[in-house]
Amino acid sequence: MPRYYEIPIAFRNSIVHEPGGRRIVRTADFVRELAALNHHWSLKEANRWIENYQHGFKDISTEEGERRTFFFFNSNNGRY
Repeated sequence: MPRYYEIPIAFRNSIVHEPGGRRIVRTADFVRELAALNHHWSLKEANRWIENYQHGFKDISTEEGERRTFFFFNSNNGRY
């Protein structure tokens, strides 16, 4: 049975730390992590959730469609 509190957990599990220090999330990875927790979302639903609840991530996709890539940016210049 899917639980709402597991959605942010799946999101955190889908974050990729690149060698240069960037943190990115691909929608397909997020959907895969959600499926492992019994949430069966489409790419469109996952994109909508990221846009609404993850304000530190910016869309950097290079192709059209629902398979998108989001990049973590710090708008506070390193301050919390």
